[in-house]
Amino acid sequence: MSTTFTVDFFCTVDGYGMATGWPGYWGKEGPEVREDRVRTFAQNQVLVFGATTFRQFRQFVAEYDEPYYDSLNELPKVVFSSTLEEPLGWQNSTVLNEDAVAAIERLKRTTDVPMRSHGSISLNRALLAAGLVDRLEILMFPAVSGRAGQAALLHGGAELDLELVESTVLDGRTQKLVYIPHLHGEVPPGAGPRRRTAS
Repeated sequence: MSTTFTVDFFCTVDGYGMATGWPGYWGKEGPEVREDRVRTFAQNQVLVFGATTFRQFRQFVAEYDEPYYDSLNELPKVVFSSTLEEPLGWQNSTVLNEDAVAAIERLKRTTDVPMRSHGSISLNRALLAAGLVDRLEILMFPAVSGRAGQAALLHGGAELDLELVESTVLDGRTQKLVYIPHLHGEVPPGAGPRRRTAS
């Protein structure tokens, strides 16, 4: 028995997951982006959160109306936290007060239900560094957050080689990029630009 773990990340072209003063989706949402979210969260899966992202989403689904929020409510959810206690204020949610890397490694071996984590920067950075992420799904919006940018998943994290398995343009402007991440090893001989040979 085993399963897959997917990291799901929204970002701007410069890699930031959120930005001060910008609206959700950086104001670039469209019908195809929303349809993609509906399809994504209609799947049978367990949603995995860090505590900060869990609190944010718990509030979002109560205050806003997106077409996939009913699925977020209904899906089973796990939140890694040493401060949150049940009841968590969001249906179908369970708190795990343990090391997330060890727990995800165990869960991947002992369940066949796929797992997906959206946002949760610290959590997912650690899981990428541990080689536990099977798919990295990036929705890259056509904006540059610049100085306003925050929550950059890949800045300062592990070095990765990415195998592109899917590339789609949504609403004619937003890129959906799906990668299989591999921890970066040694550069193979002969890779990179070749030096000129002496004449």
